Amino acid sequence: MIDSYLHAARQASRELLHLDRPALLDALASALQAQQPQILAANAVDVQAAIENGVSAGMVDRLRLSTERMAAMIEAVRQIATLPDPLGQTQTSWQHDNGMTIRKISVAFGVIGMIYESRPNVTVDAAALCLMAGSAVLLRGSASALHSNRALSAAMRDGLANAGANPDCIQLLDSPDRAAVDAMLAARGQIDLLIPRGGAALIEHVVQNAKVPVIETGTGVCHLYVHHSADFSQALMILENGKTQRVGVCNALESLLIDERIAEQFLPMAAELLRKAGVTIYGCERSCALVAELLPIEAEQYGKEYLDWAISLKIVPDIDHAITHINQFGTQHSEVICARSTEAIAQFQLEVDAACIYANASSRFSDGFEFGFGAEIGISTQKMHARGPMGLAQIVTYKYLIDGQGQVRK
Repeated sequence: MIDSYLHAARQASRELLHLDRPALLDALASALQAQQPQILAANAVDVQAAIENGVSAGMVDRLRLSTERMAAMIEAVRQIATLPDPLGQTQTSWQHDNGMTIRKISVAFGVIGMIYESRPNVTVDAAALCLMAGSAVLLRGSASALHSNRALSAAMRDGLANAGANPDCIQLLDSPDRAAVDAMLAARGQIDLLIPRGGAALIEHVVQNAKVPVIETGTGVCHLYVHHSADFSQALMILENGKTQRVGVCNALESLLIDERIAEQFLPMAAELLRKAGVTIYGCERSCALVAELLPIEAEQYGKEYLDWAISLKIVPDIDHAITHINQFGTQHSEVICARSTEAIAQFQLEVDAACIYANASSRFSDGFEFGFGAEIGISTQKMHARGPMGLAQIVTYKYLIDGQGQVRK
């Protein structure tokens, strides 16, 4: 079954290179707006099923669409359409000694595969970014969002058709069967780039089994370290925003580290803030001794991505111990320090190994839209060419164009 999808995607990708891609994105946005009632109705089916199946509140929130979230998705598509064309840009050029000119220019991948979980907004963000980057996209979302993804992809395909483009530039692999994922992983030579986006189990399965080139987007075990020089009110605001604004996203805080010099003063305030918000705190032995309502933590919980109303907590002796802890248990996603000390900030940003490192700002800004990319196709936690929020610049490749006048090699 997947062969027909891949053949159609390859043909559509060639056609796409000759089309007005910003105009196509405007057509997508208009179609999404026009079909919003059908999309929200389909999403309601998925949300209700998730609730009946006992899915956590954080995961239900990841799944849920609303008129506000639809408006944000549509606005993101329109913003992507206004971004500079990522294709055909000369990255560097030079002249060979024999007179040939050599240019390195940005080009489309061709066919990009997306394997992702829960969040239906990824369907739209991925499709819009891939189209603007000149690639056809094969989407495979999770079974939990199947009705939502069907409605979203159908609307976008209608938008392409209305604009006179090949709808197969966007295809949803409409099967909850896990065999469809394995078929994508094996499609070497047919899928040019594969991007997984979801939980640790999905990412690990893709990375371990793919024969197709993969950009790894990782889980987000994000830490906030409160240094002894921190402004307490500022640190509390950042903690509240990072943990409670949306618990089911990868840039939410999952762990709080507090310098022991301020633990007696800061910890009770932090615990009270989190308690009022409904967050369960799993604390180390020292923190449990200071605040009675904390639950004792198991060692493996320090590396857990909760995606829920829960957080781990540890009192650390100093910044060196904080950095060591983060580099051991973090996932190289987003890490935060609250400090007035410029020396502490400089050390933290130098030594912590992560894609995004914040000083006195919330981890929730790790997002392609917030970074000015229009949207993101994922947040890469690897160290290849793409790291952190990935926008258009990270989903194109390059080739060399060489112009001569009959030169031959001697």
